[in-house]
Amino acid sequence: MSFSIDNALKAAAERGHVPVLLRETLELLAPSAGAKLLDGTFGGGGHTRALLSAAEGGVVVATDRDPDAVERANAVSDEYKEHFRFYQMNFGDLADLDETGFDGILFDFGLSSFQLDQTERGFSFRFDAPLDMRMNPKAGISAAEFLETADEEGLVRAVRNYGEEKRWRRVVQAIIDARGTGRLQRTGSFAELVAGAVGPTPRGRKAVNPATRTFQGIRVEINDELSAIERGLPAAFDRLAPGGVLVAISFHSLEDRIVKRFCRKMAGRPEHSNDYRTLDERHVQAKMISTRPILPTEDEIKMNPRSRSARLRAIRKLSND
Repeated sequence: MSFSIDNALKAAAERGHVPVLLRETLELLAPSAGAKLLDGTFGGGGHTRALLSAAEGGVVVATDRDPDAVERANAVSDEYKEHFRFYQMNFGDLADLDETGFDGILFDFGLSSFQLDQTERGFSFRFDAPLDMRMNPKAGISAAEFLETADEEGLVRAVRNYGEEKRWRRVVQAIIDARGTGRLQRTGSFAELVAGAVGPTPRGRKAVNPATRTFQGIRVEINDELSAIERGLPAAFDRLAPGGVLVAISFHSLEDRIVKRFCRKMAGRPEHSNDYRTLDERHVQAKMISTRPILPTEDEIKMNPRSRSARLRAIRKLSND
């Protein structure tokens, strides 16, 4: 198995894109020859290709809601033929997927590097572009439209709850005051607006762009990301074969909290500090592979700074009962 994993890691390095926590993911999923695997977040296809390289003669089924992922999936399909199948769909809708009996399932939440680096998608304030942020640009409303039209409750939910911005009142008021001025239409002008509302980073704290949290919150809101995770995890678990492993990689505390509670629930453990259910009220369906999240190594963080916030959790399914 280590030989197959080493080959998969080498192939990823040669392609110039090594997905976050790739070695740890492959070791946990341990894709054997002929395995059937699901990559619920295809993105650029890095994890999918690694799984196909590691599982000789295996099959990888992948999903992604982003229309741009289709072309990348076609390239994988041309190379691996019948060993790869792709469905353009939101992983939150996995309950609608007819395929089942997976030996391993992977989720890599958050944005792919392709989405971040495509200026016109409007995900990053590193580039000035129309403020879009949609995972699927053909569905829903853009971030700019949301900012211009959402009620105050929606703005608070995005900035305070999903962005976890401590100075959310200032940001929400700045957004409301800026409506109709054009400042909510582009990443650059909106980032400046938020930075002005938040103010400089207090002395002694690590300097990050003041717009970081608000951008995250709005992206989570308009793409309904947390709800997708809450729907996708149980649907994926239902499609996992007994003995199969589910791996989920999160990039911020809200995602990780959902994953953590789901893993604990499946393992029959208290989901949180206020879970007072008795042992008889819990149903043990899985074993937690690690009680603590698996983090990237310092070497990986140096090579890929985006991996710094990654948290991996995994469970093994015990039965279909």
